[in-house]
Amino acid sequence: MQPLETSFQTYSPSSVLGLFSNSLKLNATINLIYIKGRYSFGGGKAYGHYYYDILFSESDNSSIGVRISSLLRTKIENNKVYTFKGFIEKSIKNSSIELRFVVDEIIKQEERAISEEDLQRYELIQRKLEKGSKDIEAVIRDKILKEEPVRIANIFGHNAIVQKDFTEGLDVSQKYFDISEYNCSITSATSILEKLEEVSQKKYDVIALVRGGGDRQSMDVFNDTRLSELFVDLDAVTITAIGHTVDETLMDKLADKKFHLPHDYGAGLHGIIEKLSQEKLNSRALLIEDIKKDISKQFSEQVKTLSEQLSKKNEEFQKLQESSAKQIQESQKTFTEQQKQRSLELENYKKDIIALHEKNLHSAVNEKTAALHAKLESLQNDNKRLSIETEQSRNNYIKVIIAAILALIVGFVLAKLF
Repeated sequence: MQPLETSFQTYSPSSVLGLFSNSLKLNATINLIYIKGRYSFGGGKAYGHYYYDILFSESDNSSIGVRISSLLRTKIENNKVYTFKGFIEKSIKNSSIELRFVVDEIIKQEERAISEEDLQRYELIQRKLEKGSKDIEAVIRDKILKEEPVRIANIFGHNAIVQKDFTEGLDVSQKYFDISEYNCSITSATSILEKLEEVSQKKYDVIALVRGGGDRQSMDVFNDTRLSELFVDLDAVTITAIGHTVDETLMDKLADKKFHLPHDYGAGLHGIIEKLSQEKLNSRALLIEDIKKDISKQFSEQVKTLSEQLSKKNEEFQKLQESSAKQIQESQKTFTEQQKQRSLELENYKKDIIALHEKNLHSAVNEKTAALHAKLESLQNDNKRLSIETEQSRNNYIKVIIAAILALIVGFVLAKLF
């Protein structure tokens, strides 16, 4: 038996969504309407010459998406109240209807009244400006120089899973930090306030509020003036990483350092460590290079000095050699002259000695001759006397003999002399 064949219309999911999209026809979707609200910038990029932003109600945090041309957006200021003219476009995605207001014309910008809360926020910002922001890089550098870990208190929400993102961003630089984790209700100003009061008593170097994201309504807690007042008076370096890249909360403005995401926060600390490490390496390299330059300069100066000294010594040595050679020549010349003079003097001495010898010899001979003559005269006188006596005593024979002997002697002496 064959089954009963029935005939019916079959639709695909996309066909069903298309049918409902076409069937939802309202005057607001087909006619131009006016809409008023607080304008908030969305992503920072344009897609097809259009920006996709958000328009908030003035009385609450209800919002609608906005599509606006690049030209009109240049006339918009963030977080200001505007009245726009345009139309509603709709799309169905995954069984949900998404409405978006397409801006056709900017009608006017509303002047926003300053509330008491705005004045409090302004005073807090002024107090922060007067107090000045603490430099987290300077704090980390000081701790590293002292070889001390940087003490950090991270405040997360209950059941938060962003710790992993922070740790991944911090990477290998985790060894430089002593990190403590605290949990509270991150959407409650009272809970965060209590946790900040607790953490502030423990003398941390850095206190950070870390959140992984969430809807825009939950961001209002970070605009709380009572919480912000405690936050701005903390002695530690204050950091926010509350997971939102569009709006800037009051606590973001009061923080010493703002990061968009927990991963950016960890990566920022890692970047500071890498920068300081690179500075240390560069300073060491510069120091080594300076030492090399100093040594090279000193060596060059020493070589130059030694070369100058050596050149000066060579010049002095050459001059000394020339002077010594000249002195030797003069000495040789003087010695030769002295030798010649001495030879002449010696010859003269010899001549003088010979002359003196001859003179002395003549003198001696003359003296001897004179003496002999004197003796001869004496002998002659004696002979005369003896002769007289002989004549007187011829008979005396002995006297004659003596006279004869004396005569012989005189003759002999004279013979010897002449």
